[in-house]
Amino acid sequence: MALQTHTAPSPTAPIDFDSIKNLTKDQARAVDQLIIDELSSDVVLINQMGHYIVGNGGKRLRPMLLLLAAKALGEVNDKHLILAAVIEFIHTATLLHDDVVDESDLRRGKESANSVWGNAASVLVGDYLYSRAFEMMVRTGNMRVMEILSKTTTLIAEGEVLQLLNCNNPETTEIKYLEVISRKTAILFSAATRLGAVISGVSSATEEGLAQYGQHLGIAFQLIDDALDYKATKEELGKNLGDDLAEGKPTLPLIYAIQNGSKNDAEIVIDAIQNGDRDAFNEVYAVVQRTQAIAYTERRADEEAEKAIDALDVLPESDYKDALIQLAKFSVQRNY
Repeated sequence: MALQTHTAPSPTAPIDFDSIKNLTKDQARAVDQLIIDELSSDVVLINQMGHYIVGNGGKRLRPMLLLLAAKALGEVNDKHLILAAVIEFIHTATLLHDDVVDESDLRRGKESANSVWGNAASVLVGDYLYSRAFEMMVRTGNMRVMEILSKTTTLIAEGEVLQLLNCNNPETTEIKYLEVISRKTAILFSAATRLGAVISGVSSATEEGLAQYGQHLGIAFQLIDDALDYKATKEELGKNLGDDLAEGKPTLPLIYAIQNGSKNDAEIVIDAIQNGDRDAFNEVYAVVQRTQAIAYTERRADEEAEKAIDALDVLPESDYKDALIQLAKFSVQRNY
């Protein structure tokens, strides 16, 4: 199936996400089966929670990135499949831990695991998934893989701690915010595309280009996520509107609103961040709209998506390269 080329479509043309998914559907099915097999444990609660989280919707974007990168470079082999499952396990573990830290009760429109089984179980099963992921990656027999993923999980943990330090701090700058999302979110996108290249045995320049693609894509993705908290409906978002505000997270829309609003506007947002005040959501939403903070956040996401696309110059032309380009465009067009 041929996707549109690099020069088409225009930035406003809708992206058919399902067409992109279909390019790796057979390999994705194999990864899903591998995930189910690897979740098998004689501890019943691990099976229950693991299947609940992994089977609870989601775009499987990170494994898809690894598979598309591999197919853009040649063929997908068993090691690619193992690492795609590993990436999803690591992502799932971070979701379990995130929901505990954030005290979230919704994930992808359903009850979060911690609201069903409690915080202790969520943390421990998250730890199990991390451990299982490292057990699986050893099977690749590749020290470079171990190096990349161990560094990735370290950076994710650092990003979580940095985000915690920024909570309820309205003096957080855009630079500090970007540092958090670069580590907390984008690094796993980058690891996915880099690993696709590593297992394919390509040049360091190609590996680095794909890693940069994943990094910029991940930043764009998170920027839009943070914009959607002040734009989407609860049904589209899959979580409660205002969750970020209730957690006192100074995301880019709020940072921009403080810097560019009137003194009164800034005070409204500052107070809401300091107090983690969900009840102030409507007032804060009005400030965000007045200051055009969403438009600014979306422009910054567009810039990151363009950088991601430019990084793909290391790849030969193919349907899979086109799909990666389309994913960058989808990341900034989506409403969920």
